[in-house]
Amino acid sequence: MKLYLPTAVFSSDDVRNNVEFTIGTKTDCEINLVNSVAYPPLINCHDHLVGNWYPKAGKGNHYINSHIWVKDMKESESVRERNKFWVNDGKFDLLLEKPLTLVWLSVYKNIFSGVGVVQDHAPIQHPSYYERFPINVLKNYRQCHSITLGNWWGGEDMLKEMELTEGKMPYIIHLGEGLDAETRAEFSILEKSDLLCENTLIIHGISLSDKEIEKCAETGTSINWCPSSNYFLIGKTINIDKCIESGVNIVLGTDSTLTGSVNLFAEMRFIVENFPHISCKQIYKMVSANAEKALYLDKGSSTLHDNEENILILRRKESDEFKNLVMADMDDIELFIFRSIPLFGNYSLLENFDLNPGDYSFFEMKGTKKFIFGHPEIYMEKINKSLGYKKSFPYLPCSF
Repeated sequence: MKLYLPTAVFSSDDVRNNVEFTIGTKTDCEINLVNSVAYPPLINCHDHLVGNWYPKAGKGNHYINSHIWVKDMKESESVRERNKFWVNDGKFDLLLEKPLTLVWLSVYKNIFSGVGVVQDHAPIQHPSYYERFPINVLKNYRQCHSITLGNWWGGEDMLKEMELTEGKMPYIIHLGEGLDAETRAEFSILEKSDLLCENTLIIHGISLSDKEIEKCAETGTSINWCPSSNYFLIGKTINIDKCIESGVNIVLGTDSTLTGSVNLFAEMRFIVENFPHISCKQIYKMVSANAEKALYLDKGSSTLHDNEENILILRRKESDEFKNLVMADMDDIELFIFRSIPLFGNYSLLENFDLNPGDYSFFEMKGTKKFIFGHPEIYMEKINKSLGYKKSFPYLPCSF
């Protein structure tokens, strides 16, 4: 199929006009989208796929550190509701039916915001876990929950986890998620433990001093920014201006909906609204090239190619292509293809692919008929049956 678009963002420094893509196997088919912009699928560097219950959890006040919040979270109304469906017993076996149901809904959370790669910050699972999803749930990484709590949810100790990376995959750790002495001391412990490395990906880093941020830049350490979650929990975020000024590799993540944004689109809009001096192009780098580097993805994973297996096409609402992306919402996705499979988009475009209609669900969104790969309604039915009433999640279209 030949797909013609007026504009395509191949990378942050490569925006082209009047672009032709070859997609799929129907060689006699041509589509001309006259009011659309193409992008590479986005990269969400921090999510907890089993944790995307809603509404947010906590007592409504800011915490001195996230460890205190963990205790309140377990007793919150939101988690009490989730416990009617699945109780987290600390084993984190995500292949069991009920946690896997929650994970599948979170995969859809990411699909509905154009995400092709997501890092699920959880203990390493059986390989079959990562292979079953239509998007790339990152498989090659090692992790420690945090310095203070250790790997309380599973995995090796923080030193062994880094050793297992062999310097060839990211080492991911929550760090400095607070304002007290305990969380402020975590960076020093990380550094003294020889864990401040090029493959280290620090999640949050709220308490990092300017000097510590400069050390991250010097060592090539990446920092995952989750501003929406940070402001909800702590009332403050990392000194992002110092990070940018120092040249730190900053990436973006949603965190779970127990504290963070509804999806990656919402997270980007949060930045536009609260940090208007940060350019939309800079935000785009955080969910593309910067993320590719931090997660050790294959070179070119965050760029478009003429023969494209992975592409995100959005309706144009803004004249600037980067602002058009960061101000988008799920209904603006006209076509999202990943690994050559159409995952989500306008129903009118689906007939141009050789597909089994039984593999898809169909629904209306703001007057436009849409398709979605798979059947999220099946997972919602399981939850509704356990709860005894209809539950809704804001990262899914209201049809589900």
